[in-house]
Formats: sequence, structure tokens, C-alpha cells
Amino acid sequence: MKLCRFNDNRLGLVEGDRVKDVTAALDVLPAAHYPLPTHDLLIAHLPEVRAAVEKLSAGASSLALADCKLLSPVANPGKIVAAPVNYKKHLIEAQTDPELHHQNQIAEIQRVGLFLKATSSLIGASQGIVVRHPDRRTDHEIELVAIIGTKANKVSREDAMKHIAGYCIGLDITVRGPEERSLRKSIDTYSVMGPYMVTADEVKNPDNLAFELTVNGETRQKANTNDLIIGIADLIVFASAYYTLMPGDLLMTGTPEGVGPIKPGDVIDARIDQLGAIKVQVS
Repeated sequence: MKLCRFNDNRLGLVEGDRVKDVTAALDVLPAAHYPLPTHDLLIAHLPEVRAAVEKLSAGASSLALADCKLLSPVANPGKIVAAPVNYKKHLIEAQTDPELHHQNQIAEIQRVGLFLKATSSLIGASQGIVVRHPDRRTDHEIELVAIIGTKANKVSREDAMKHIAGYCIGLDITVRGPEERSLRKSIDTYSVMGPYMVTADEVKNPDNLAFELTVNGETRQKANTNDLIIGIADLIVFASAYYTLMPGDLLMTGTPEGVGPIKPGDVIDARIDQLGAIKVQVS
């Protein structure tokens, strides 16, 4: 199933190039009161939402996917967890290019660990990236994103993939400089997710997905998730050894070589096999 959030927080079922409005399926979610939960309610109750969507889909009105303003597939992630230098060629690229490392220590992911991005940086593909520091280099990074579906704490590798609700495309936008990663990558609009969530049952082998990113039609990044240094299951094991992953948490799995600068006026196109494609304006 492909589920999107669109326009004024509507819920959509994506079928081909059409979106069925199944917002009424959200009625199955429990009422939330202060203090609000620290996880995403839709993802936490995804089985019930899916059942409601299936009942509604036959009679739902539809509109063209191209006409929808696509929001982040997950509205309220408690955490955005990111994996640095998780492709070997990008590790070499980052270590050898002074414009990337800025005298920071660039080491293997097993040594430097994971990092967190502020949830306030989250947007959908249609909302656009706003360059915050035009006097500094700002780069694109395409990533496969795993959406955590159920609470995961100190999980085993054998159980890790059971905790995934689905997948989407992610852009980890980065301003270069000497500061810590989490600061430079947590700027408003610098975590782009889309175009929709593809539920885990539709992605048979997430460790073998080809993907590509272009800027103004020029290919910048092109790789496959089978090049990951630490695969998806092991990333979940790694992350959950340090903190509990909750429904709706977003796990950005890393980017390959080819990261490059973007500037206002650019258009980023990104696609991942089985997960669709996004077009993102830069301003």
C-alpha cells in the first residue's frame, strides 16, 4: 500500500498516477490529549488505518497525484535518526575533499556512530528547500528512509526488519562547515521526505534498490542500497542499542558518493526503485 499526506493534511491512497482521498480512515485513531504522545499515531495504528483505507477505497474520490501538494508521509516522528558516511565511496569522497570535511574527523560509521536531526527540519517534497546560508556551500544527499512501525529497544538482527512500517525517499540537505553534523543538517526544510510511504510488505528486498538524484537534469548521485556499509537491519540494531525507536521514527540510511552543491533556483529530482520519485524546488 502507498499512503501519502497531501494538501491540508489529507490522507491519500496512491494508485498509479491517482490519489484516492481516504482521510476518513483517520477516524480510527484514538483521541490524543495533553501530554501528547511522543510517537506518530498513524504509524502506531497502521494496521487499523490500512483496514479502514481498504473499506473506503472503492468509493473514494480521486485526483491526479501531480496536482497534490505532497507533505511528509509521517507527520510526527519523534526522532530522525541518520547514518553518516554509510557508503564506502562517499567515505573516501568525504575524507579527501576539504570542502566536505572542513578539518572534521571523517571516520567509519562503526566508529562515529549515528546522529539525530531536528524534527523541525522535516518537510514534504512539494514544500521546497529554502537555503538558509547562501554564503556557504549547501549540498544534496539522497537516502533510503526506513519508517519505524513498532517500538524497538535493543532488538536482535533477526527481529529488526519486523519493526519497519514502510519506506520513502529522503533528502538529507547539508550546509558544509566545521560545526557538528546535527547542527548543519537540522536547518528548517533540510529533511525532505516523500513522495509517500510504501508499506514494508510491498518492498521485498530493500537492500537491493537502485536510486538516482539529478540537479537541473544532471545526474549527481546514482547507486544501489546493496552498497551500504551497514545494512538496514544492522542499522536498527545499532540505533536501538542506544535509544528506543518508536512508531514513526525515521531512519535515514546514508548517502553514496556524488554529493554536490545546490543553490536557489535549482530543481532536484530523486527516485528510488519501488518508492517513486520526487521533484523538489530550491529557493
